[in-house]
Amino acid sequence: MNMAEEREELTWELFGSASRELARAVADDGFEPDLILSIARGGLFLAGSLGYALAVKNLYVMNVEFYDGVGSTLDMPVMLPPVPSVVDFSEKKVLIADDVADTGRTIELVHTFIKDQVDDVRTAVIYEKSQSVIKCDYVWRRTDRWINFPWSCEDPVVQRAGQVLDA
Repeated sequence: MNMAEEREELTWELFGSASRELARAVADDGFEPDLILSIARGGLFLAGSLGYALAVKNLYVMNVEFYDGVGSTLDMPVMLPPVPSVVDFSEKKVLIADDVADTGRTIELVHTFIKDQVDDVRTAVIYEKSQSVIKCDYVWRRTDRWINFPWSCEDPVVQRAGQVLDA
């Protein structure tokens, strides 16, 4: 089996359907987030799409570094500055958005960071893998394959030191 067959392929068109279905699941559940907390970078796309679909204008971003290669991670996920102040989330209903819960440790870090400050916190991902330490509230698909996302499957236009490529 070659690498392409071992991977899950998410196209831009399929992402549109996935994000809309996730928004419908959140709405059908009766959850009305005050804000959406995106885990950058992959979660930015989902957070923006959910923001429009759920009529939520208040979007926050947390930068977390965990992957340093395909299937290769740091020992622990690390929040990168600027880190939002937890007071920004005080008494709010927060929806954490990311592209994938792979090990789940990134989402777990963000969830733990805000959970004691908020009224309610839930998680939404496009994909969740079986080994994820956190089980997300809203999941479009479950897979254990490596995922080719449309925003990261092509080589970057520029090269930078320390870049993580999906290829």
